[in-house]
Amino acid sequence: MNLTEWARAQGVHPQTAYRWFREGMLPVPAVRVNERTVLVSPDAPTGSAAAGAFGLYARVSSHDQKSDLDRQVARLTSWAAEAGGTVVRVEAEVGSGMNGSRAKVRRLLADPKVTAVVVEHRDRLGRMNTELVEAALSAHGRRLVVLDDGEVTDDLVRDMVEVLTSFCARLYGRRSARNRALKAVGCAQRDVGPQAVVGGRGNDGGHE
Repeated sequence: MNLTEWARAQGVHPQTAYRWFREGMLPVPAVRVNERTVLVSPDAPTGSAAAGAFGLYARVSSHDQKSDLDRQVARLTSWAAEAGGTVVRVEAEVGSGMNGSRAKVRRLLADPKVTAVVVEHRDRLGRMNTELVEAALSAHGRRLVVLDDGEVTDDLVRDMVEVLTSFCARLYGRRSARNRALKAVGCAQRDVGPQAVVGGRGNDGGHE
């Protein structure tokens, strides 16, 4: 049955059930089959077996954010304990969200013991195309759990600088590329404000 039907049968508001699903707190196994549909298996095992084997992933963009990396790991670990699952892998690394070759996240995703990948924010996993990663996990009976829907503004600006630096390097050469990128982002922030630069999304703690 779909998640809405299950919620109504349990006397739970569908939005509450969907939030439980998103946070990995749904008391029965469920899987997203497309953008609008989540299927529930009420007769499947519940408890820690249903919660799954958690792989926790934390990331920041730079080494000066090390304290935030530790905070992410602590929050993920606390959430996993409350959810009742078993933590089988923890990976924390420093790297850009635009870098698709990060070694630690690749190791976590490749670990067959991990049935649920848990991140604090979706952009911790990657800056782009995380929906494709989620679909690939779902196709193998695994899932992505995102604790907060918000996006981290400071890190998004860092990633914008990285992308602009790459484009400027192609146009003007490596020497002046980063200065031009920083100037472009700075002008955009002065003209329209940092929230408009990042698409009007909220700041969620100032970490990446």
